[in-house]
Amino acid sequence: MNQYYDGNKDKVTYQEHDVMMRGRKLLDITGVKQVESFDNEEFLLETVMGFLSVRGQNLQMKNLDVDKGIVSIKGKVFDLVYLDEHSGEKAKGFFSKLFR
Repeated sequence: MNQYYDGNKDKVTYQEHDVMMRGRKLLDITGVKQVESFDNEEFLLETVMGFLSVRGQNLQMKNLDVDKGIVSIKGKVFDLVYLDEHSGEKAKGFFSKLFR
């Protein structure tokens, strides 16, 4: 399990982060803190283990449970990329391209 502070320094929240894919057509992700943005080609999710970019074709949100931190995406998945906090330049470049 991973731990992170959810704004209250005395309270630590434990949450798993898993990515389960079935046949490149259905993706279930746990440990999602929030959905930053999404369209039919890309989802940008903030997870308990950093930002995760899911790219593909005809992507749709099948299920979203904010309380449990679960997101289900259907469509053809091309790639999953974690944006590492430690490589600030790469993440900065990615976000600047994303929000042009």
